[in-house]
Amino acid sequence: MRLSTKGRYGVRAMLDLATHEAIGSVSIKNISQREGISVNYLEQIFNQLRRAGLVRSIRGPGGGFLLARSSKEITVMDIIKALKVPVTPVFCVDDEDEISQCERVNSCVSRLLWQRLGKKIKEILEGTSLEDLLTEARQISRLPQPEHKYMFQI
Repeated sequence: MRLSTKGRYGVRAMLDLATHEAIGSVSIKNISQREGISVNYLEQIFNQLRRAGLVRSIRGPGGGFLLARSSKEITVMDIIKALKVPVTPVFCVDDEDEISQCERVNSCVSRLLWQRLGKKIKEILEGTSLEDLLTEARQISRLPQPEHKYMFQI
């Protein structure tokens, strides 16, 4: 399974918001610069996230976006659903994609495997909150950094 660019960028943008939650609203331009995602694409993503009630916008100078709920309450699956990104490993187990259903759907044994895999993927996405990812990121950043030939000081 490959998660779409929209899904990956949506999760990254939401993590950026969660990371900077303490400073208040965050502009799309700042997220764009930090994450290397175009402003236009982020605007599309944030419109969908706002309509789904995951973020709220603040207008005017110093405006931007804030999480609509705490990072503990927003799961990765919430983001994926808001962006309408499929999370099935193969098209034939996507209940919402009736057009591309395979004619062997009722007799295919391997489909059972893909259904189980899809269920596990959904369990992980539903069981992982933004706060969980932030906690993991903080743990990773505490790991010793690779030693370099040069020492940099600011």
